[in-house]
Amino acid sequence: MKANVVFHKDALLNDLGDGVSRRVLAHTDQLMIVEVNFQQGSTGAVHTHPHCQNTYVQSGRFCFTVDGERVEVGPGDTLAFPSNIPHGTLCLEAGTLLDMFTPMREDFL
Repeated sequence: MKANVVFHKDALLNDLGDGVSRRVLAHTDQLMIVEVNFQQGSTGAVHTHPHCQNTYVQSGRFCFTVDGERVEVGPGDTLAFPSNIPHGTLCLEAGTLLDMFTPMREDFL
């Protein structure tokens, strides 16, 4: 398998509406990294998916709800979500999350 190199300037930024945008970065069949940008007050609705997810807070402040529990996070903080656990977020201060999924999210391509 060949390496997947994605230059940020070339990665398509998808406007998801309501102050949220997403940029799919490098991925293989087993792993995907996605940049998600939030404006203050925007949300990522509570949802589940079969993928394991790790999230790194690159910038901003967020209040996550994970399996009914709330936690506030900021730059440098990380979260790990097992498969099918309900999770969502409210952006308290505009910022960027880096989400890593395994296996990769085919629905994002």
